[in-house]
This record gives sequence, structure tokens and C-alpha cells, in this order.
Amino acid sequence: MRTLPHPHTGEGAAALGAFVVAALELVALSTAPAGDRPVIAAALVGAALVFLLLAGVRHRCRRCSVQPVQAAPSKAVDKDWFTAESVQDFPIEAVRPLLSCADPPSLSSLYSAWVFATEGHDAVWIERHLGLSPVAVHTLCEVARTRRQGEAGARAGQGST
Repeated sequence: MRTLPHPHTGEGAAALGAFVVAALELVALSTAPAGDRPVIAAALVGAALVFLLLAGVRHRCRRCSVQPVQAAPSKAVDKDWFTAESVQDFPIEAVRPLLSCADPPSLSSLYSAWVFATEGHDAVWIERHLGLSPVAVHTLCEVARTRRQGEAGARAGQGST
């Protein structure tokens, strides 16, 4: 079975149907006797409002029922939370001053932030989800960004030779 190029054809057909019904309503209203027009107009407006209400409820239900697709983990993790490969380039020297301050972040939280930073999450997201200080997160994100750019440059250099 071939996939349709436009996934919203049902909505387009419904809109076209509503337009045709509205045109027929206008024809019926214009051909009705003058004394009956206010009653017919009120009934048509009421029917249109009910239609819009039902369409809005249906749209909201469809939108809320869509679940985001969860990506499968890219690397298998053993019994430990972090693989040796995921934290091998952890910049311990860059975060060492943060570990000696009052109320230091846990090393596990910093490892988590490092993994998220190397996977491309931004500093604001990591701060919000891990509750770390902005200084620690921005330090890790800057080092991760620099390393990603260096790896991308190295791959580009290998591909051109």
C-alpha cells in the first residue's frame, strides 16, 4: 500500500465539506420567507457553533494523545550508570575547582551532565533537569562543544585526504 504524500487529507476533506454545507445554508437562508429568516439564521449559527466546538475537542484530543517517540539508547550500559567510553574524556581538571567549593555537586551529577553535554543537550536543559549550578554546566558544555568541533574537524580532515 502506498503512503499518501499529504498526511492531513482527512482534515482537508472535512474543511471542504464544512464549506459546502455553509454554502448550502446560505442558499437556504436566501430562499426562505422573510419572516422565517431570523429563526433559520439562529439555527444555522447554533449548528455552526456546535460543529466548531466538536472539531476543537477532537483536535485537542488527537493532539494530546500523540506520544513522543523515545529513541533507543545508543550504547549499552552495564551494571554501572556510565560506561568507561562515555566518561573517558571527562574534564576533571576543569571541574576540580567546583568540587572544592561549599556545597559541591556530586561527581555522579557531573558525570551525568557531561554525558548529556556530549550528546548535544544545551546548558539550560541540563541545569533544569539535573539542578546543577550554571557555572558547572556551562563549563562542561563548553568543553564538550570544543571536543565535538575538534572531532568533526578531524573527521573532515580524514575524509579529504
